[in-house]
Amino acid sequence: MARPVKEKFDVTRLRFVLLGLLVGLMSGTVVSAFRYCIEVGLRYSRLVYGHLRIAPFVWWQWALLIGVNLGLAFIVAWLLKKEPYISGSGIPQVEGQLAGELEMHWWSILWRKFVGGVLALGPGLFLGREGPSIQLGASVGQGLAAGFKLSGTDRRLLIASGSAAGLAAAFNAPIAGTLFVLEEVYHNFSPLVWLTALAGAIGSDFVSLNVFGLVPVLHLSYSRSLPVSSYWHLILLGILLGLFGYLYQRILLVMPRWYRNLTHLPRPLQGIVPFLLVILVGYFAPNLLGGG
Repeated sequence: MARPVKEKFDVTRLRFVLLGLLVGLMSGTVVSAFRYCIEVGLRYSRLVYGHLRIAPFVWWQWALLIGVNLGLAFIVAWLLKKEPYISGSGIPQVEGQLAGELEMHWWSILWRKFVGGVLALGPGLFLGREGPSIQLGASVGQGLAAGFKLSGTDRRLLIASGSAAGLAAAFNAPIAGTLFVLEEVYHNFSPLVWLTALAGAIGSDFVSLNVFGLVPVLHLSYSRSLPVSSYWHLILLGILLGLFGYLYQRILLVMPRWYRNLTHLPRPLQGIVPFLLVILVGYFAPNLLGGG
């Protein structure tokens, strides 16, 4: 009788799980620091606008506020001029890099995206931190791959793991970070990609939980469950939100062309307008500041 064949232990998967975990711990540290700086910036911004609302009008305080925002806009413009790939959310750049269409220097992206993101989100611009966090995590993964002299598929796996870790740290959501890589970046299911991304997301979430606590970022409390008889409302809500999401996306994609034609500003300097307009929003509705 033939002896049963013993399955060999897959060292490759264990290796990438450990590498993904290392990427996650490093990405979680970077993104947690990013989140903390943004929260501190928003807190001080709201305090400044709260003071201006209750205090008598003093022209030099307003001049100082406008000057600070203009200074921040010029610093962000300089960062954009030096590294154009830090513009926007950063997710398309990561997707292009994983598809082999773009090549970026990880350290240049990492520190400029960090500084530029804090300077833009801290004063209250209507930007989300999820995109920058994903690009920061991907840069950490790329840097670690460069340190271990990995290339090809191995390098892409660490970049993808960093992307999952970045999203996990941004929202304390490791499963969402892993699914983001599978659905948005790779568009297919691969056990090796899944394991590496999940390890990165768990490592990153471990760091962010120890920094910000166990309360979810999108924490919703409710007194009772929705009755089953009212579930049809959810279908209507989904259709309505889908239509609004499609309309928002179409407008968002065409806005850069409209904005460029109206302002005639060079691409790096286009941030001057929102940096000035956010002062009015901060004064009249400070709770609207930030990503929402």
